Amino acid sequence: MFSANESSTDRVIRGVVGIVLLAAGWLVGPGVLQIVLFVLGAVALFTAATGFCLLYRLFGIATNRKAGHTTKPAH
Repeated sequence: MFSANESSTDRVIRGVVGIVLLAAGWLVGPGVLQIVLFVLGAVALFTAATGFCLLYRLFGIATNRKAGHTTKPAH
């Protein structure tokens, strides 16, 4: 499907942030803020699990050395 464009460090950070966001959403209680925190936490966990970030792809960024480059290429 898509090749991984996140380094292992990036994935660990996203996993931790995702867990923190989900926990914060659970503690906030019902409301719009809770939904936003749950969605952001789920997206962070999903990208951590897959190693693929769509925004990185759109901006030409890769923190994974296997992807060929580590920052946005110069034009």
